[in-house]
Amino acid sequence: QVQLVESGGGLVQAGGSLRLSCAASGRTFSTYAMNWFRQAPGKEREFVATITWRIGTTYYADSVKGRFTISRDNAKNTVYLQMNSLKPEDTAVYYCNDENGSLPWGQGTQVTVSS
Repeated sequence: QVQLVESGGGLVQAGGSLRLSCAASGRTFSTYAMNWFRQAPGKEREFVATITWRIGTTYYADSVKGRFTISRDNAKNTVYLQMNSLKPEDTAVYYCNDENGSLPWGQGTQVTVSS
């Protein structure tokens, strides 16, 4: 069964950087794209970024545009999120999933940005 494992989160100061990883097992090539989402306490899940598997087309939420970079390694079935110039507003649990959020959700990885 497909499994998503997010990692790389942590506690950083504003302006710092983190690199998140999303390792997927099985069936990743059957999906059109992979997304990063985030959810802060008391808030709804929010779209962050997407990347297509084949061509690598990317799209970002306005809130992270210019600061975050999504990438993928098809051979490793892994998607990354390079997060630079982090702000306290970026504090959330970060998840990955396909474009429809149809895969089983992983545990997510906590990103905490202090001011």
